[in-house]
Amino acid sequence: MSHSRRLSGRKIAVLAADGFEKVELVIPMRALQLAGAKTEIVSLRRGRIRGVNLHMPATRVGVDKVVTDADPGDYDGLLLPGGFINPDLLRQSAAARDFVRAFDHARKPIATLCHGPWVLASAGLLTGRTLTSWPGIRDDLVNAGATWLDREVVRDRNLVTSRGPQDMRAFLPATLDIFAESSNQSQTVTNHNGSDPQLNKPLGWAVAALHWSPKPSAAALTSVAAAAIASPLRRRVSIKN
Repeated sequence: MSHSRRLSGRKIAVLAADGFEKVELVIPMRALQLAGAKTEIVSLRRGRIRGVNLHMPATRVGVDKVVTDADPGDYDGLLLPGGFINPDLLRQSAAARDFVRAFDHARKPIATLCHGPWVLASAGLLTGRTLTSWPGIRDDLVNAGATWLDREVVRDRNLVTSRGPQDMRAFLPATLDIFAESSNQSQTVTNHNGSDPQLNKPLGWAVAALHWSPKPSAAALTSVAAAAIASPLRRRVSIKN
């Protein structure tokens, strides 16, 4: 099997609701497909759900399965895109929380970024975990029991997280790596002494990301996804108990 098709035979659930951030669903899902994986969008309702570019309406995508009808056992991994509205809706759904818990309890890989870890917090999965996210939800995750790091990508056992779309070139290779692994594959161990501190003001990259995100072209989305297939991950933090 070629390296570019290393996810052939893998089936990945993409859990999303209305208000998903377009780049955080479209780019990772396209990268997974280019790597050979089958993807299915699982949501809270049937039909088509609406994405956003920040606060502006964006692409609609078709839902493959309603979460109440989806069996976590049918999938090899879970992708949780972010956005402001999407994870807020998901975290209020008992069915979505149960769906996410099933992946973690089975030690199946979960990849999420930006505000996506909100769903993990509401599912009660963050005690003793180390991760990153959009900086604005740092306190929520720490209060849920996590150690929060200000890094472009953090790996903790079956969980890969990134801060937001500005980290996409690091998030995609890490996501492909974790979905390609067998469950017993070894990982690098890095220890940390607590969370990184609260911010004194919004970081420059976070502000810049808000300028980059709106209305990315289809060509740009595809090129970023394709680059992830061959691009090595330059910077990664890995955690393992």
